[in-house]
Amino acid sequence: MAPDRTLQAAIFDVDGVLLASPHERAWRAALEGFGDPAWFTTAFYQAEVAGKTRAEGALAALQGLGVPDAAARAGAYAARKQRLLEAMIAAGAFTAFADAVRLAQALHARGVKLAAASSSKNATAMLRQLRLDGGNSLADLLDADLSGREVAHGKPAPDIFLAAAAALGVAPARCVVVEDAPSGIAAARAGGMAALGIARLDDAALLEAAGADLVVTDLDAVDIDALAAGTLRRRNS
Repeated sequence: MAPDRTLQAAIFDVDGVLLASPHERAWRAALEGFGDPAWFTTAFYQAEVAGKTRAEGALAALQGLGVPDAAARAGAYAARKQRLLEAMIAAGAFTAFADAVRLAQALHARGVKLAAASSSKNATAMLRQLRLDGGNSLADLLDADLSGREVAHGKPAPDIFLAAAAALGVAPARCVVVEDAPSGIAAARAGGMAALGIARLDDAALLEAAGADLVVTDLDAVDIDALAAGTLRRRNS
């Protein structure tokens, strides 16, 4: 995003950015019978699975953990993960990240369009389930929700983010993507968008290496007025 171009849209990944969702826990629990769940660390999830579609994530996880016949078994692993995830969602086993909600609300108040663009087909249900002050859902804050949208290429290809920009009617150069996964940062950059990395898992180095324009450990650290004007930087403490 060029410094002389005001921001028109912010595109948020959901899992790990807007929501502390149970995806990682579901992937880990579903590994029982395929491999040792203890192998499925947070670092492994971030590096190999986060940001990918269910099918891609299942295959990447099994291959990354050296599970025999990974390609043949990935479908069963993905299906088990989905059953566990749906049970967790039904139980309300997730929360919104307060800093992300504040950032989204602040940008919305400044006239910036908002979109969710997650590879997860379950993200919309969670966004609708979470309520903000006043009774509206987190989904009601968005101008577009492309969660689970089928695209030709998943992250790190930019397809999902370009589709979000098109849905909002905004040029990619006037968009910022908020991501917690290296593949998402790479996708944003490939699409010609600014990339804001949120390092909630001590993974700032991975996000920086992927090309993030700014990495923070708390979205409250972002200078919102500067961002709305087209510059990604930390606010003065």
